[in-house]
Amino acid sequence: MALRILITNDDGVDAPGIAVMAEIARAISDDVWIVAPDGNQSGAGHRFTFGRELSYKELGARRFSVKGGSPADCVVAGMTHILGDRPADLVLSGVNAGQNLGDIVNCSGTAAGAREGVLQGAVGIAMSQSMDYEVSHTPDWSNASRFGAEVVSAIMVAHGGDDVFYNVNFPFCGTTEVTGISAVPHQRFSRSPIRYYPSDNEGQFFMAIPETPLPLDPKADFEVLRRGNAITVTPFALQQTHDGALARLGNIVLKGLEEK
Repeated sequence: MALRILITNDDGVDAPGIAVMAEIARAISDDVWIVAPDGNQSGAGHRFTFGRELSYKELGARRFSVKGGSPADCVVAGMTHILGDRPADLVLSGVNAGQNLGDIVNCSGTAAGAREGVLQGAVGIAMSQSMDYEVSHTPDWSNASRFGAEVVSAIMVAHGGDDVFYNVNFPFCGTTEVTGISAVPHQRFSRSPIRYYPSDNEGQFFMAIPETPLPLDPKADFEVLRRGNAITVTPFALQQTHDGALARLGNIVLKGLEEK
């Protein structure tokens, strides 16, 4: 039985990157479904739409859009309804226009699509094509197109049933300049990179990433992608409990209860 693949993204169902992802998926399987937001949901994180009705529209064979839905909404709709009695084995989220690195993954709708895929019982892989915004705001999809299917296949072989989702970033360079694939930790920034950014319109402002917090770990995703021209892959654990803090909290005693 062919691997069943569900694709989503946060750039919208008509974004160029999702067409690239469909090519990647179809190089692996002929059982490929797309359920994606009808518009841009960048920065949506793992938001769910509660308390408001959603609707979906069939755009073509195995291709659906969810009106106003987040990537997480789309994965849930696909895995628990649209795909019928057989949910996907693999959820691919992206290919995002622009890198998803470091702590930015925490607010990434692309990452959330892959994370929700794992929560729904599939393997989840988020994929992003990096860009040099000083050169162009239009991504070159060559590396994602050239290496995407091989990267997905390699991750599936190495997966081993781990309770993780995978975050993949393709470097901004020519395909002949790619140095390989590197399994790396994510960059934990010294502070959040998200900042208040003033608008030219009086009284208005943006949420933006005006600069990268320093210092940067040369062995983490940010620098390996940027300076090493490597495809980076980072596994993110879904069990987020910190064992050290859990142990320290276990020693807490409430004096008020002792006095009773």
